Amino acid sequence: MTKQGNLTFLRVAITVQTVAVFVQAITAGLLLSSPGGGALHKAGAYGVYFVVLVHVVAAIVGWRPGGGSPRPILYAVGYLVLASAQVALGIAGVKAVHVPLGVLMFGMSVLQLVWIRTGRRAYGAAAA
Repeated sequence: MTKQGNLTFLRVAITVQTVAVFVQAITAGLLLSSPGGGALHKAGAYGVYFVVLVHVVAAIVGWRPGGGSPRPILYAVGYLVLASAQVALGIAGVKAVHVPLGVLMFGMSVLQLVWIRTGRRAYGAAAA
């Protein structure tokens, strides 16, 4: 895969991650307001976790051949750690931390998306 193709793969992964986390906020509202919302939120959690794993793979693939900055990998792995904590908190029912962490994760994902789309900061080396 070319360097530009790797960057495109990373852009797609982060875009899908951002959308998936946003959809989780919607299913969280359904969880609170309808009986079937729990199943949707649980399914969405599996989806988000899978997409975060794809993000990690995309960051590694994007870095390896081009010898660019490893920062995207650090961000992706950090996000994976947060997603793992989010799953554990959700299973434990610790809403006081689970909800704010979900908001933080959405904000971080949007920030990563802006960085990769504009080619700024951590992703600047990958975009060059």
